[in-house]
Amino acid sequence: MTPASVPSQKGAEVGRRIGVGLMYGLWKPRVLGAWKVPVTGPVIFAVNHSHNIDGPMVMGVAPRPTHFLIKKEAFIGPLDPFLLGIGQVKVDRHTTDRTAITQALGVLDNGGALGIFPEGTRGEGDFAALRAGLAYFAVRGGAPIVPVAVLGSSDRPGRLIKALPPLRSRVDVVFGDPFEASEGARSSHTGGGGRRAGGSGRRTRKALDEATERIQKQLSAHLETARRLTGRR
Repeated sequence: MTPASVPSQKGAEVGRRIGVGLMYGLWKPRVLGAWKVPVTGPVIFAVNHSHNIDGPMVMGVAPRPTHFLIKKEAFIGPLDPFLLGIGQVKVDRHTTDRTAITQALGVLDNGGALGIFPEGTRGEGDFAALRAGLAYFAVRGGAPIVPVAVLGSSDRPGRLIKALPPLRSRVDVVFGDPFEASEGARSSHTGGGGRRAGGSGRRTRKALDEATERIQKQLSAHLETARRLTGRR
């Protein structure tokens, strides 16, 4: 894998700083559980997706620079070089995008944080329909998954722009406990960068289906916990 194929970590840090300014300037984020995120080593943020600010919000409040898998349709006009410059990964959702897969695995190989919307597209944000991509990256990249629930945009009126929370309203971001996609994966959440032993895990269709089912249960349980903690529904 050539260095050019791996999204820039420095760019992701710049994106994080921009995200901090925008998110705290436009809304009132309340962040819970950020201390649970592994300090070093590869990690995947699995984020529910019900409104357009989910990605930028997590990018701004997460304790680590994050490289999100973002649909290629968002890379239009000046946003294309900007998103690429801040280390985000352009993905074609309608085909097997090998370039995006290589770049995402490169992030994990380098001990970075990869952000994924496991439902594949914006919807109810309840983790009801997961795609196998999250399981593949977790098993192939040997990375623990940290569930992230973003709550607080769709439960109140007053939005000036559809799919955005009202300006200066509170948005809750709840990070959960890291977990492994596979039952037998060895835990090593605080190790250094680079691929861990878990990267050699089974990647058969059956194994990925089982991992996806396990992930869905974990993410759904975290979402319920996050709703109880924040009083959101």
